[in-house]
Amino acid sequence: MYEFVKGLLEFVGPEYIVIENNGIGYQISTPNPFIYSSKMNTNVTVYTYHYVREDLMALYGFETREEKKLFTKLLNVSGIGPKGALAILASGEVQQVVSAIENEDESFLVKFPGVGKKTARQMILDLKGKLQDIVPDYFPNLFNADTFPTAAESTNNAFEEAVLALKALGYSDKEVKKISPELRKEQLSTDQYIKKALQRLLK
Repeated sequence: MYEFVKGLLEFVGPEYIVIENNGIGYQISTPNPFIYSSKMNTNVTVYTYHYVREDLMALYGFETREEKKLFTKLLNVSGIGPKGALAILASGEVQQVVSAIENEDESFLVKFPGVGKKTARQMILDLKGKLQDIVPDYFPNLFNADTFPTAAESTNNAFEEAVLALKALGYSDKEVKKISPELRKEQLSTDQYIKKALQRLLK
């Protein structure tokens, strides 16, 4: 229904952002809300998916159309709902997830929050060979490991994004550097890094 929402970024929270457009504030759940922290009070474009069921109406938003497409594909997998699909996107890059599905890498897929062996196998059964429209440029070299970011690279990117978000929230370089060694020991999503960092900074 809504292809995207464009407007002033008015609020960033742990689960969603709010974009103001023509006097209306759109609450949009995103995989990693805090990556928008540096864009507060500026105009942003978020690609949205309008989710409707009997007891829920919600907007889910993404930085790219590729993220949005993968989200909608994941919703078609038995056992994965909107929160589960968001958690997968928050923890892994689009190309990483596609690569794992195409290569039937269950051991990688079960690392995502809420994904067990049964759900990982269902993802492969339901989606393998059906993701060309998401990353068509990558499919010719799908089995070339150099095409996709490694888990270590993804973790490093997530950590760097978390650092930027913390600085955008007003924390100094000194404060961030003090807790960085401890955080780097773990492989987390951007949002998870931020939550753990805030727990330590607020002690």
